[in-house]
Amino acid sequence: MSELKPWLKHYPEEIPHTLSYTDEPVQNYLKNTAEEFPSKIAIHFMGKEISYKEVYEQSLKFAAYLQDLGIEKGDRVAIMLPNCPQAVISYYGILFAGGIVVQTNPLYVERELQYQMQDSGTKIIVSLDILYPRIMKVMPQTDLEHVIVTAIKDYLPFPKNLIYPFIQKKQYGFSVEVKHEGNQHLFTEILKQPEKTLKELEFDFEEDLALLQYTGGTTGFPKGVMLTHKNLVSNAAMCEAWLYKCKKGEEVVLGFLPFFHVYGMTTVLILSVMQGNKMVLLPKFDMETALKTIQKQRPTLFPGAPTMYIGLLNHPDLHKYDLSSIDSCISGSAPLPVEVQQKFEEVTGGKLVEGYGLTESSPVTHANFLWDRPRVKGSIGVPWPDTDAGIFSLETGERLPAGEMGEICVNGPQVMKGYWNRPEETAQTLRDGWLLTGDLGYMDEDGYFYVVDRKKDMIIAGGYNIYPREIEEVLYEHPDIVEVVVAGVPDPYRGETVKAYVVLKEGATVTEKELNEFARKSLAAYKAPRIYEFRKELPKTAVGKILRRTLVDEEKKKLEQEEKKA
Repeated sequence: MSELKPWLKHYPEEIPHTLSYTDEPVQNYLKNTAEEFPSKIAIHFMGKEISYKEVYEQSLKFAAYLQDLGIEKGDRVAIMLPNCPQAVISYYGILFAGGIVVQTNPLYVERELQYQMQDSGTKIIVSLDILYPRIMKVMPQTDLEHVIVTAIKDYLPFPKNLIYPFIQKKQYGFSVEVKHEGNQHLFTEILKQPEKTLKELEFDFEEDLALLQYTGGTTGFPKGVMLTHKNLVSNAAMCEAWLYKCKKGEEVVLGFLPFFHVYGMTTVLILSVMQGNKMVLLPKFDMETALKTIQKQRPTLFPGAPTMYIGLLNHPDLHKYDLSSIDSCISGSAPLPVEVQQKFEEVTGGKLVEGYGLTESSPVTHANFLWDRPRVKGSIGVPWPDTDAGIFSLETGERLPAGEMGEICVNGPQVMKGYWNRPEETAQTLRDGWLLTGDLGYMDEDGYFYVVDRKKDMIIAGGYNIYPREIEEVLYEHPDIVEVVVAGVPDPYRGETVKAYVVLKEGATVTEKELNEFARKSLAAYKAPRIYEFRKELPKTAVGKILRRTLVDEEKKKLEQEEKKA
C-alpha cells in the first residue's frame, strides 16, 4: 500500500485514509441539515437571507410541481441560472422529484443551448426572464415541454426588488413579461401552490444519476458527464475531511464560482448544505462587489479560480477592504501561479492552496494540505481519501515509477459513470476503472503530483517538447504582468512556435524586448516565447479559465486568411 500510495504517510492524523458513506442521495443532505439547523441561514443573496427550513420547504414544493408536470425518475431537467436562491431550490427540487439535473451555462448562445437540450433530451428548463426569448427560439427543435421562468428581483429585499428591473432593462435593452399559463410557469407562482405530497421514490446510491454535467467542448462537441449520487456525495465528503478544522454549521462560504460549473457545485452548493454552512451568493463575479461582500459578510471559506484571486489582488482599491476573515481557499479549474498564492496569503492571512480535478471526477482528486504540513511549491498536492492516482506511460500504458513523465490517471468513488450516450468515448477515457485525465505530469518520491501540461496543449517546436505552464510560471513572476497564457502557434520553419498573450497592470509600459530578456534569464532559448501579444483581456470561460484553444484557433484563421491573400 505505502509503495503504491506514498502520499498516505503525509496525511495529518485528522484526515482518514478511507471514508464511510451513508448511501443517501444528494438531496437527503438538505433534509438532514434542515432538521438539524432549521433556523440557520442557508443563503445570503444581495441582502436577502433564507433559512435552511425555508430552502427545504421550497425545494419540496418545487419538486411536487415538477412531478405534477409529469417528471418521472430519470427525466432530465435543466437549470440555466446564475448563482441565486432559485438555483439552489431548483437543484434540490429536481433531485427530490427524481429528475437528473442538467446544468446549463446562462451565457450559452442559441446553437449551444439547442445542442445541449437535444443531446440530453431535457424536458423542462428553469431559466431567467432575460433568457426566455433565447429558449423559445430553440424549443421547437428540442424535447423541451415546459419553461419555468424566474427573475433576479424575485429574491431581492425591498427596495432592491423594485429598482433591479429598471437596471436590468437599461443593461439588456429589453424586459420580458411571462404569464403563468400553458407550458410557461413562473417560479414565484409555483411556490404559492398549496403543499402537496411527493411520490415516494427509491434511489440507487451507486447507479442512479444525479447530474449531467457538460464538459467545455474544447475539442469537438461538449459531452454530458454522467455523475451519480455516489460520485457527488463521496467527493463532497472527501472535501469535508480535507477541511478538518472547519466547524459544522459555523462557516461562511463564498459562492462566487458558478454552480453550473462542477467545482462550484460540489465545493459550495453540496458541501455547504452537507455541513450546514451559510452560502454567500453573487449572480456575477464583479471585483468591486466581491470585495464589498467579503468585507461585510466575513466569509471563512473561498473556493475559487486563479483569475478570481488575481482580479481581487490587482483591484486598485484592494487596500481599502478587510479580507482577514478568509481562512481557507482551495484553488481549482486552472494552474495557480505561485506568486498569486503567496500574495493572496499575505493580504488575507489565510491559506490558499492548489487543488486538481476534472468534470469527470466530480471534480476534485488532489489538493495540497491546508494546515499542519509544509507547502510543496508547484505541486497540485496529493490524492484525496479513497482516491488512487498514478502516472501511466503514453506508449505502453504501464504505471510508471516516481519521477517519470506520463499521463496522470485517477481512480476512486468520485469518477464518473461515463459519457451520456457515448460508449466509444467512455471506453477511451475509462480503462479498468481508471480515468485517463489527458494531463501530463509526474509524481515525486513522496507522492506529490505535478501537472506539466495538457497532452493537447504541449508545444512541439523544432523537435522540442515545450510545456506552456512552465513558461507561464516564469512570466507570472514579472511585476508588471497581471495575466498570461502561452500557446503554440503555426510556424513554417519550427512547426510551432511559442507565443505569449499578456495582460499588463494598468499604467505599465513594459516592452516585448524587456519581457524577452526577462524570460530568457529563467528559460532555455528554445522555450522562451518568440512572439508577445499585449491584450486588455484574455478569453475565459464563465469560471475564469483562460481559453487557450480560442487563441490558437484565432492564429490558425489569421494564417489561412494570409495564405488566401498570397
